[in-house]
Amino acid sequence: MNEAGAWTDERVELLKKLWSDGLSASQIAAELGSVTRNAVIGKVHRLGLSGRAKSAAAPAAPRNAAPRKQPPRAPSHPMAAPAQTRGANALAPDFEAEPETDVRAVPQVSEDVVIPFSERVTIMDLREYMCRWPMGDPTTAEFRFCGARSQTGLPYCTHHARIAYQPAADRRRDRSKARA
Repeated sequence: MNEAGAWTDERVELLKKLWSDGLSASQIAAELGSVTRNAVIGKVHRLGLSGRAKSAAAPAAPRNAAPRKQPPRAPSHPMAAPAQTRGANALAPDFEAEPETDVRAVPQVSEDVVIPFSERVTIMDLREYMCRWPMGDPTTAEFRFCGARSQTGLPYCTHHARIAYQPAADRRRDRSKARA
């Protein structure tokens, strides 16, 4: 510590008095001048000063008294944003409602299309131009792939491609139904 902030006997006595009076370390540092709050805390610690009086501004509340409940107050201003954009939902995607399309106009994919077992292929017989749609349980010996002619550039035949690749509008509609 420099000469201006040296701990002289007078300053130490003043520190002890102010500390026992209940002043904070910041208030004591301001009173002493040319010392920091941390210097005051360090000196108090080295001197072993522990018991200090409570300040008159903050009377101690009895420990067994239950805290008083404050009556709920009205909000100071109405929320501008809807309630769903607060908290954990703040970054949730907000899907716009799309106009319902005529369901009869969209060709329905029937998952009950029967592919003869003789047309299904094993992994060993599967070729580049064949549909790779899995059929059955992979843990059984009867597991096969569709084997029909696949669309150019796709791993599936026309039927299985419609199942695998749904248009984005259909996926959004399905998600909005799941949320409702």
